[in-house]
Amino acid sequence: MLSTIYHHQFSYEGKPLVVIHGLFGCSGNLGAICRQLSKQYAVYAIDLPNHGRSQHTETTSLNAMAEAVVEWMSQVGLDKAHFLGHSLGGKVSMEIALRYPEKVDQLIVVDIAPVAYHRRHDDVFAAFQAINLDQLDSRAEADKQMQPLVSEPSIRSFLLKNLEKKEGRWSWRINLSGLMVAYDQLISGNTTEFPPFFGKVLFIKGEFSPYILPEHRELILSLFPQASVKVINNTQHWLHVEKPNIFGGIVERFLQA
Repeated sequence: MLSTIYHHQFSYEGKPLVVIHGLFGCSGNLGAICRQLSKQYAVYAIDLPNHGRSQHTETTSLNAMAEAVVEWMSQVGLDKAHFLGHSLGGKVSMEIALRYPEKVDQLIVVDIAPVAYHRRHDDVFAAFQAINLDQLDSRAEADKQMQPLVSEPSIRSFLLKNLEKKEGRWSWRINLSGLMVAYDQLISGNTTEFPPFFGKVLFIKGEFSPYILPEHRELILSLFPQASVKVINNTQHWLHVEKPNIFGGIVERFLQA
C-alpha cells in the first residue's frame, strides 16, 4: 500500500527527525531549519493529509492525522523519531506523543498548546473562497482578490503557495472544503484519554504570539510533565521565519542535551 503522506527527506545520516508544518502549509515551509538540522539528523519533512502533495480525505481530525503519520512511519521504516511541529504540526505531534509514545523520542512544539482554540481563520477561508479559480488570470490577480480579507502581504504570499496551475487550470493544493469541514476538529484540545507523555518536550513560544499563554501551563504539564518552554523575544507566530538563527540554535541545543 502506498503512503497517503508525501515526504521530502533532507538527509539519511543520524537519528530520524520528523518535521511537520502548520495549517495551510506544506513540507517546504520549514526548509531552512530542515537543512540546518540535516547536518546531524535524518530529516523527514512531511505534508499533512489534505495539504501539499498528500492525499485529500473527506473528513479529518487530530487523531486521524496522527494515525496517518504513524502509518507513514511504518511504511518508510521509522520505528521512532524526534518530532518538530509548528502550529497544527505541533498539535499533530503532541497527539502522536500522547497516543503512540513509543514512536516519539524528543518532541519540539512550536508556538501552539494542547488546548482548544477559538476560531481564528474564518477570514482566511473566506479569502480562499473569494477567488474564482475558473476565471482567474494570474497569481497577482488572486493576491488582489484576497487583500480585502487578508491585509498582511506575507500571509497572502504564504497562502498563495497553495495555488497551482495544471494543464491551463488553476487549483488549490490544499483540500479547502475538507479543511473547512474539519476545522473545529483541528483546533480542538489534544486528547486527555491517555497517560502523560514522559519524554523530553520543548515548547518554543513567540513573545507576542497569543497561542501559548500562562493559563495553559497547568494543562501542558499534566500532559507533558517534563516540558520546558523557551520564548523568542520580539516574535509572533512565525518565529522560525522571524528569528531563524535563534530558533535553530534553541532546537539544536535541546536535541543534543
